[in-house]
Order: sequence, then structure tokens, then C-alpha cells
Amino acid sequence: MASKRILKELKDLQKDPPTSCSAGPVAEDMFHWQATIMGPPDSPYAGGVFLVTIHFPPDYPFKPPKVAFRTKVFHPNINSNGSICLDILKEQWSPALTISKSPLNLTMHRTLDSINLVNGGYCNLNFRNCTFMEMVLLSICSLLTDPNPDDPLVPEIAHMYKTDRSKYEGTARSWTQKYAMG
Repeated sequence: MASKRILKELKDLQKDPPTSCSAGPVAEDMFHWQATIMGPPDSPYAGGVFLVTIHFPPDYPFKPPKVAFRTKVFHPNINSNGSICLDILKEQWSPALTISKSPLNLTMHRTLDSINLVNGGYCNLNFRNCTFMEMVLLSICSLLTDPNPDDPLVPEIAHMYKTDRSKYEGTARSWTQKYAMG
């Protein structure tokens, strides 16, 4: 079942990929993918190319994949190991998770609206059903644009984000230039 579902998600992603994001298997291993996420414009990550690994468990979609940044990133919701604090990868996980079926539906639409994704912005969702992997990529895009300092993996960065935004943005920009640009 897992390989069937993963193959379907791959075909859907190839047929209609999200803007500025891509993902696919590493070599012939359908359970190990690599994704590329372009840093959102008008963010400290602009111009960066961020690599993300995705490992699907054998019992996918009943268990979520493990998703982690391979590119170092300065962000309150991404730690030094690349782990990402993202609800849909943890407690909000569901095997039937799509934008239209998700309990996050309204939240996701609100998030997309708030960063101008709906109207031809950074990632294009077109309000259709999307696969779990599309939702993950879009959620990561959203997280890069709009960090959640109230649920951080790195409290020190969250504190800086809340108390000294210009220092946070400068450091994030510096890390992007150092680790995500060539």
C-alpha cells in the first residue's frame, strides 16, 4: 500500500508541481525523496535553495514521513539537525490528509491568504485537492515566510524573532547566503 500511495503522490506532483518547490525519489528508492524549496521572496531566505529529505515509513500513509532540512537554516521552527516543527508532520497527521479533507483546511487557507499565495504568489495551490507532499512543501514555504515563534524548536531564535526582528532577519539572511546560495 505504501509504495502505491507514494507513487500516486509522485505522479500528482510531476503532473502539477507547486511553484518554487520540487520533490522526488533519490535514485530508485521510492521511500527516500529529496525536495528543493526556493526561499520565498520578501523573506530573509530569498534567493536561497533549501534541500529537504523525506523518508517514508513502510506503513505510510498510516504513519507520517520524516521530513528534515539538509541545508542549514536560521529559523525558530527548524533546529540544527534540520528537524521541522510542523503540526501536519506530528499531531495533525492523518492518512487522508489533503487540503480539502484536512481539519487544517481553514487554517491553511488563512495562512495562504496571509502570504499572498492564493493570488499567484510564491506557491500556487489553486484551491484543489492536493497530495500530502504538496501540503508539506506548501506548509514549509509558509513557515519560511511566517515563522511560529510561539511553538519553537529553538527558543533562543524565537526570542530574537519576537524581540529584535532586524537582528533575526539579518542573521537568517546571512545564513541563507552562507549555506543556501551556491
